[in-house]
Amino acid sequence: MELKWSILINLLIVQYLSVVCVSQEFDFFYFVQQWPGAYCDTKQSCCYPKTGKPTADFGIHGLWPNYKDGSYPSNCDPDSVFDKSQLSEIMSSLQKNWPSLSCPSSNGFRFWSHEWEKHGTCSESELDQIEYFEAALKLKEKVNLLEILKNAEIEPDDGFYSLDSIEEAITKAVGHAPGIECNKDSAGHSQLYQVYLCVDTSGSEIIECPVLPKRRCASDVQFAKF
Repeated sequence: MELKWSILINLLIVQYLSVVCVSQEFDFFYFVQQWPGAYCDTKQSCCYPKTGKPTADFGIHGLWPNYKDGSYPSNCDPDSVFDKSQLSEIMSSLQKNWPSLSCPSSNGFRFWSHEWEKHGTCSESELDQIEYFEAALKLKEKVNLLEILKNAEIEPDDGFYSLDSIEEAITKAVGHAPGIECNKDSAGHSQLYQVYLCVDTSGSEIIECPVLPKRRCASDVQFAKF
């Protein structure tokens, strides 16, 4: 009898831990948008989606759960696989606002699957799969980075702009400081690549970042054409 109770208790503990792992808490999201001109203007180049060249606008890279100490959870629920049938009503919006530029050319499913399984599954305590993708699309609609920068006379014209002016324009428009990530083009120029904004755990409100990603940008960065 004692052996049976021991086995039962162990099973319950394993079940409890699995639930905790799947629905683990996090502190905030990084909402990350990338500039396609910078993605494509590197030595590795890029491939346009099968739907054609995306519009010249910032595209969503991801909505990533994070902890205040700078670490992050990943791949939290191997049983929660990407299901494109759940996204049929927002598919056209995903193709427009969350395009894949990796090679070979694709329909985006591989990219979205990666983002859901690595990051989205770690937010299931707050958002299910459709809610996760809808939240990112709503944030993109709320924060029009290209319009914000153009209003500050910062244009994607291959020109160089001070990093401070880019941060200042976004902070003024959004109300919170962004994180800026740069990459380098084939000539070694530092260029505006990704913008990080912090979002509360509901996935709806922009907040002050508890911690910003470490940036590797020159004081003046190129805003590449696309």
